[in-house]
Amino acid sequence: MRTVGIVQARMGSSRLAGKVLKPLAGRSVLGWVIRAARESEALDEIVVATTTESIDDAVVEECERLGVAWHRGPVDDVLTRFVGALREHPADAVMRFTADCPLLDPAVIREAALIYRAVPGLDYLSTGLPHTLPRGTDIEIVGRAALAVADQAATAYHRTHVTSYVYTHAERFRLLGLTYTPGASDLRVTLDTQEDWELIQAVVGEFGDRTIAVRTLVDWLRAHPEIRAINAGVRQKELQEA
Repeated sequence: MRTVGIVQARMGSSRLAGKVLKPLAGRSVLGWVIRAARESEALDEIVVATTTESIDDAVVEECERLGVAWHRGPVDDVLTRFVGALREHPADAVMRFTADCPLLDPAVIREAALIYRAVPGLDYLSTGLPHTLPRGTDIEIVGRAALAVADQAATAYHRTHVTSYVYTHAERFRLLGLTYTPGASDLRVTLDTQEDWELIQAVVGEFGDRTIAVRTLVDWLRAHPEIRAINAGVRQKELQEA
C-alpha cells in the first residue's frame, strides 16, 4: 500500500496570519511538520498542498528549501487541493496533516500508518474518533476511493475540512478510531492564536529543536499548569467554521 502524506499549508489565517512559516528554534513551523512526517518513516512521499494566491509563493519557496513536493489549488476548497495533489502523486491512501501542528509525534504517525495497512477494507482511521490526544497531535488517514467519493458528494464546509464528509457519514464508510490512554484531549498544542504560539515556544524552549514523544509532552504539560494555562481559554473552531 502506497501512502502519501499531504500537508495543507497557507499563509492566510484569520487568527494568526503567516503562522506556518513562523521561525521556531531555527526552522519554520512547516519544517517541524515535515521533519516529524519524515522521521516516522511511514510515508512513501510527502506533498504540501498550498494555494494559488501570490502570498503563498513563500510556502512554495519553503517547500523548495525543504526538498518537499508541492501542489497549488483553491484557497477554501481544500478538498480539491488534496485531490489535485493526489492526482499528481498517486497513492492508495492519504495521511492528512495541517501545517500548524509542529509538535507531532513520529511514533504516532508510524503506528497509525501500520494499523491502517493491517486492517483490510478501511476507508478512514483517526486518533480523533474520539479525541484522546492533545489537539495538534492527532493523525488521520483516508483511502483514495473514500476521498474520491467525498470529492463527488461533499459541499460547503466539508470541502474546507477535507475528511469531515467521510467521518460524518459512517453509514457509507468503514471507520476506525485509534485511542491513547490516559486521555489528554483537554490539552492544546496546535497553532491558531498568539496564545498557542506562546505555549509552543515554551515547550520548544524546554525540549529544544527535536521531535517530542506525545507521552513526554503530556507529562510535562501536566507538571506545568502555568504553561498549559497560557492557551486554556482558546476556543477551537467548530466544524462549520472555515
